[in-house]
Amino acid sequence: MALLERILVGLAGLIGASGVALAAAAAHLSSTPSLASAALMALVHAPALLGGLAALRVGILSKRLGYVGLIGIALGVLLFSGDLAMRAFLSAPLFPMAAPSGGTILIVSWIILAGAGFFGPKTR
Repeated sequence: MALLERILVGLAGLIGASGVALAAAAAHLSSTPSLASAALMALVHAPALLGGLAALRVGILSKRLGYVGLIGIALGVLLFSGDLAMRAFLSAPLFPMAAPSGGTILIVSWIILAGAGFFGPKTR
């Protein structure tokens, strides 16, 4: 497995674990609705990263676009969920516009991933 794939699998695991932790914190520690949103984004995107990597492995996605899309998804969810969690726990943003930037990166990355499917290898 290539180094990039190993990093993305590791990030998927950490994002998934943080999603579970954020969901528990939202249920037991905080009444802030944004914490539940941070958990949801992490829990949805962790398996999406693994599925995208599997699709790359079996050759149904364009490699270049696929990797760009998956890196973007990992970055986007880290920014989005990270900012919401920081605001909930520390009452301070990760940095100005982190959550909207992460959300925008997620949207663009999903579009790139769609393109990786549409313009993937033609032979199968």
